[in-house]
Amino acid sequence: MARRIPIDRPVLTIEERDTLVGYTQRRKTAQALALRARIILGCADGRHDLEVAEDLRVNRITVGKWRRRFLSKRLAGLHDEPRPGAPRKVQDRQVERVITTTLESLPQDATHWSTRSLAKKVGLSHMTVARIWRAFGLKPHFGETFKLSTDPQFIEKVRDIVGLYLAPPDRALVLCVDEKSQIQALDRTQPVLPLRPGQAERRTHDYVRHGTTSLFAALDVASGAVIGQCRRRHRSREFRDFLELIDHEVPAHLDVHLIVDNASTHKTPLVHRWLLRHPRFQLHFTPTSSSWINQVERWFATLTEKQIRRGVHRSTLALERAIRDYLDTYNRNPRPFRWTKTADHILDSLSRFCSRTSGTGH
Repeated sequence: MARRIPIDRPVLTIEERDTLVGYTQRRKTAQALALRARIILGCADGRHDLEVAEDLRVNRITVGKWRRRFLSKRLAGLHDEPRPGAPRKVQDRQVERVITTTLESLPQDATHWSTRSLAKKVGLSHMTVARIWRAFGLKPHFGETFKLSTDPQFIEKVRDIVGLYLAPPDRALVLCVDEKSQIQALDRTQPVLPLRPGQAERRTHDYVRHGTTSLFAALDVASGAVIGQCRRRHRSREFRDFLELIDHEVPAHLDVHLIVDNASTHKTPLVHRWLLRHPRFQLHFTPTSSSWINQVERWFATLTEKQIRRGVHRSTLALERAIRDYLDTYNRNPRPFRWTKTADHILDSLSRFCSRTSGTGH
């Protein structure tokens, strides 16, 4: 026997049908809402509740419920109604007081508020203060550092160096050069306990120092390869010797553009005379307090993370051997850093930062 179509089947307008179809096709639509939209579309096509229920694998009562809700409230009826719950205990004025107190005042006995000290101040629980801070992204216990360059030629130097990164000159090599000085050869006072399932590697907090070394490094911006040399001292003489190594490693037909910082060892008469004898070398100085623009600093961070910070070295020779081994391994498959910011983007970002902080009063 044929199933009878309900008399109260929904009749959709063009706008309602388009909206319901959109609910079923959008990837970000809640699954419950998409199911309800399919129920209404099925009923609007003249199908019986039981047929729609079997097709969508839901109960017939569920189909009837949402069909009646749609007939009563149309599209608004497909959304969940507000659920009952306890009334708000924290009013807007209390939230405002927490925010303004956090941002505009300090406790008498500390440099920043804690949840408990502020809760005592405003008369709320410390968990309520924590939830308000979390909602507004406030972290009084957390601080960061910054340093703005005061170099009068900051703009010119940024444009010069970023130009070398994004558009290097033809028949030339761009090298980021710097020294990682005073690398300590550290040995722990007791043996390191190795990693085990459920237990991290353990080491003593104290150490024995067996001397220091300095690493001179030149990062090829194009290929990511690194020329490195360990020296016990860090003077202009050692820097001149490292320039000799670069001159030997780089093919003679290429010009060499070196990006260096403003260390005094890079500007001595000894280095200046060497550069006059080697006209293919050209130095580009970074702005003061702007080590972030020298890509070799990022490579130094990787070296520290992978080899130095957790390394155990019982002599300076062992430390230098470990650094040379890392260099050899890295240069078998080097990967360049990808520089994406133009000079204009960098300068605009700094301008926005200065505008935000100019009125802090510090």
